[in-house]
Amino acid sequence: MNRAMEIAATGMYAQQLYVDVLANNLANVNTTGFKEGDVHFQDLIYEQVKPQGATSTGQAQTPVGIEIGYGTRPVATVRRFSQGELVQTDNPLDIAINGDGFFQVLRPDGKVYYTRDGSFRLSPDGQIVTSDGFALEPPITVPLDAEEISISKDGVVRVKLAGEVEPEEVGQIELARFVNPGGLRSVGGNLYEETVASGEPLVGPPGSGEMGELHQGYLERSNVDVVGAMVKMIVAQRAYEINSKVIKTSDEMLSTANNIKR
Repeated sequence: MNRAMEIAATGMYAQQLYVDVLANNLANVNTTGFKEGDVHFQDLIYEQVKPQGATSTGQAQTPVGIEIGYGTRPVATVRRFSQGELVQTDNPLDIAINGDGFFQVLRPDGKVYYTRDGSFRLSPDGQIVTSDGFALEPPITVPLDAEEISISKDGVVRVKLAGEVEPEEVGQIELARFVNPGGLRSVGGNLYEETVASGEPLVGPPGSGEMGELHQGYLERSNVDVVGAMVKMIVAQRAYEINSKVIKTSDEMLSTANNIKR
């Protein structure tokens, strides 16, 4: 009976973690460029009471055995990097990636981080930065007297200066992609950090190779499937309830066994 309680407890813990991840997905349903997470589980070790192929009566071999599992455990939380919906904003510094790739931003600690959030702004000195003030990498500075900013699908940034007819090129946006984006570490603030699991970034201009194209005046919405997340939450809730009932049933059975002599 104690074994059943321990097994059910692993199931309750697993479903609680699953609900935590689903709650984070739903909380970020309106977060620009957010990628929903999921949880992967594995069963635990098994106690082999009777091995497969054991000799039975008459020297015959049994085709099946008796195994008792010890529950489940979460082994990974993974991100689903599918494309989010592109929403038009008409803000010239809003940029969406249609396809693979991440923007590169430089934090004050001197380290490059990666994001799908293309809601950029201009710093007081004209540098293109994120909403938190982190500079786009490689850095691009827009002249203070610029009247228009245009960004092509391949990442070329041009500005039209006061009194000038032809636009002037001021920089090139480069994207980074990873062989295993699921290996990136989320650090908050819509940023990801490179890890050994993700591999080193492959950097190049938008539209080249496997890189996605840029769309000026658009932002990428979260790819969270709200209806799907709600269904998963209901399933997780029912699984949690069932495991709690297993513990209750095991306790009642133990109580019955303890009261046999009474």
